[in-house]
Amino acid sequence: MKRKINIPAATLIMVTMMVAVGPAQVASHAPTPGLQPQASSFAPPTNKPVARVNGVVLTDRDLLREEYTIFPYARQHNGSVPVEMEPQIRQGAMQMIIFEELVYQDAQRRKLTVPPAKLQAAEADFRKQFSTPEEYQQLLIGEFQGSRQLLREKIRRSLLIEELLKTEVADKSVVSLAEARAYYQKNIARYQYPESFAIQTISILPPDKATADQLKEGRKRAEDALKQAQATKDAEGFGLLAEKISDDDYRVMMGNHKAVPRAQLAPQVVQALLALKDGQITGLIQLEQAYTIVRLNQHIQAGTYKFEEVKDTLRKELKERKTNQLRAALDKRLRQNAKIETL
Repeated sequence: MKRKINIPAATLIMVTMMVAVGPAQVASHAPTPGLQPQASSFAPPTNKPVARVNGVVLTDRDLLREEYTIFPYARQHNGSVPVEMEPQIRQGAMQMIIFEELVYQDAQRRKLTVPPAKLQAAEADFRKQFSTPEEYQQLLIGEFQGSRQLLREKIRRSLLIEELLKTEVADKSVVSLAEARAYYQKNIARYQYPESFAIQTISILPPDKATADQLKEGRKRAEDALKQAQATKDAEGFGLLAEKISDDDYRVMMGNHKAVPRAQLAPQVVQALLALKDGQITGLIQLEQAYTIVRLNQHIQAGTYKFEEVKDTLRKELKERKTNQLRAALDKRLRQNAKIETL
């Protein structure tokens, strides 16, 4: 049930409509060659019933809309989806369209209404998403028999779902600063970090089953690399050199390992780093038959992140957790007395 809430109604309705005309739009995109042998495709909609919620029929068009929402990548590849993911995507989409219908029906039971001005604004926003008036008319005719009233009903439905979710989920999932601080203090261990070293490396690696001559040549390369590294002025210069001559995979990131916990580094490397100040470079460090040169960007002592440093991320995390819990509870409550059939 993990999904964003407070989606603007025009966006909700646009997702539905884009899926309805989707096959025609994406057919011009060539499928990715390597994807096809292990791929399935979302079935084009035929308005076939797939579920019934308290007597209301949901169709494969509703289902396809949610499948594309869950896996939008398929829109670029003619509906293609990894075959092993298709059952899970379909199940998630089915759960969501049933949930949305239950929410809509609950909004109706509560006699929630949409102010005319809000409905009018949502319809105007929806129309702006079309490149030309002709595109809008094409969709209106194809999906709503040319009836703006039917379109308004679809938008009104989206607005009612949005309003009920705002009341039952969004407004209740707000996390105060005091709540976040209490969680931080109770779970302080989560915010501790070990002693670590922010480093860059240049590595000279031997070939497999290296001969004596190859090992000798490797040593010569390493010594030359050290001279070049010592001539660099800063982290950028060291990184550009790493890109050019290093054999390890970090060369594509300018040799940057960022912060590495002390426990994850070889003892020889730790010993060499402890003798440096930030910004200095080690000599050659031999690790079996390989050589590495390390630049110390920062020696980070073990510590604990302050609440001020993590509060925004923490509040976002707690809000997301509370949102999921509230949505799940709402779904469970709405299902209790509902008659739901999957067809």
